[in-house]
Amino acid sequence: MQNQTSPLILTFGPADPAGAMGIQADLASFAAMGCHGLSAVTSILVGDTTGIEDMLPIDPDWVADQARAVLEDVPVAAFKVGAVNSIEAISMIAEIVSDYPDIPLVLDPFVSSLPEQGMENEDLLSAIAEMLIPQTTLMLCSAVELSRLAETWREASTDDMLALDATRIIEMGCEYLFLTGTPTDAHDVANTLFDQTGIVRQDSWQRVSGSFSGAGTTLSATIAAMLANGVDIPEAVFEAQEFTIASIANAQRFGMGKLVPDRYFWARESEAADEN
Repeated sequence: MQNQTSPLILTFGPADPAGAMGIQADLASFAAMGCHGLSAVTSILVGDTTGIEDMLPIDPDWVADQARAVLEDVPVAAFKVGAVNSIEAISMIAEIVSDYPDIPLVLDPFVSSLPEQGMENEDLLSAIAEMLIPQTTLMLCSAVELSRLAETWREASTDDMLALDATRIIEMGCEYLFLTGTPTDAHDVANTLFDQTGIVRQDSWQRVSGSFSGAGTTLSATIAAMLANGVDIPEAVFEAQEFTIASIANAQRFGMGKLVPDRYFWARESEAADEN
């Protein structure tokens, strides 16, 4: 029998039929980093590259059963939690990952293209803050998403609350907060990594023109894969940004909608080099 050598990552998230984001994007990103992906599907989406039309939540007990089945069979090197659509599912996932406190957890709960969940949104955000963030190794969100989350514990404000809100996330027990879209030059994209000491690193990248589906998922999944491979967090964050930017630069248009990052651009580059 051949020994398993690829790091295993268990991801929780929605299934996207277009393969642009969610579980499908996670599995592709994991594979590109030499990891094998395991999955617990939290919802089934209906949509294409133009957008998501509808979403069918999976029963929370089924989410838990999917995860428990593989966790009782194989060892995992990292967890990733994406979009979760119910408080009950959040509670189930939080209970599961609490049994594995030494395994890194990457939390990326916001997907802007998912259908709005009405009045439940604030309750869902509060549940994430109370049950998942305290167990998180690294949380990924945009500056806009952080402000939205912060409104579950403070009043809406027009002041610059970014640093205070980032500090609050760390105080909740999150080891690192990776904030995308922090203020910078209009032609660049700046991403900032925080921990309990403040800013750990800030990286600026030239903005790639176009409308993309799955860029954020690619970034968080690649960070999870880097951690599963034993890379330390600051370096994992930098390498994941490089990979995501290259995936976006090589994005493909499969249909009539948004461009989809090419997580296997490196394989095509190798084939082209071999042909030459």
